[in-house]
Amino acid sequence: MQDTSVQYDAVVTKCRNLFIKKMKDYGSAWRILRLPSLTDQIFIKAQRIRSLQENTERKIDEGEVSEFIGIINYSLMALIQIEKGIADQPDASIEQATALYDKHISETKELMMNKNHDYGEAWRDMRVSSLTDLIIQKLLRVKQIEDNKGKTLVSEGIDANYQDMINYAVFAMIHLGEAN
Repeated sequence: MQDTSVQYDAVVTKCRNLFIKKMKDYGSAWRILRLPSLTDQIFIKAQRIRSLQENTERKIDEGEVSEFIGIINYSLMALIQIEKGIADQPDASIEQATALYDKHISETKELMMNKNHDYGEAWRDMRVSSLTDLIIQKLLRVKQIEDNKGKTLVSEGIDANYQDMINYAVFAMIHLGEAN
């Protein structure tokens, strides 16, 4: 499992670096996004990945990796929005946003390590396409929970679903990195 931790950190570093660069370009404009808007952004990225996996012809020269990075970063933004609430105006400095990013990815990695221990790294035998399908399934669950005004009877909340999506996307990126 030590390899998983190192590989996870390498993927997160790549995602975090892009997050910081986009914060420098755009500021924290994402802070005004409501959760359903973030969920829909993630959904678009997951659907594009699925389309790339099923179609041989590509009209845009971006592959799955950039979309998985988007899933990770938008999911982290959603976790931050759950914690901080939605802002009326961009209100987070790069330092503040990065600190929140780091906090939520740390919690998400800890969840992954605990689940990975219990599941015995079963994800290593999964296909990237299956991880994509699981992300889409989690998105459909989140959309349903959002439609239910955040209420669930027996299910985990939206935050746990975002964390699972992050972890599935990291696993997919590790697989794609190993394939290259």
